[in-house]
Amino acid sequence: MATLQELLAQKEALEREIELRKKQDRAEAVAKVRALMDEYGLTVADLSMRGGAKAASKPGGKVAVKYRNAATGDSWSGRGLQPNWLKKELAAGRKLEDFAV
Repeated sequence: MATLQELLAQKEALEREIELRKKQDRAEAVAKVRALMDEYGLTVADLSMRGGAKAASKPGGKVAVKYRNAATGDSWSGRGLQPNWLKKELAAGRKLEDFAV
């Protein structure tokens, strides 16, 4: 049976080997991507495109209001969970269309 020191040395050697393999694999991947870019005449800017259109705008921007309670002024964009004020109104029998902006 191996001693603790021997096992630790083996672990260190394996970790070095893993890092070396990661670097080699990454270098190979970069070379493949560059070859494909050359073959198809692509640029780095082309890689940021999605479906031929510009990349989506920054996340977290304001979204237009789609529903508003005229009585209270509460509003909801239609994204995410329904707010409590809207749930209560819907439970009381009103329709979502009643609040459409």
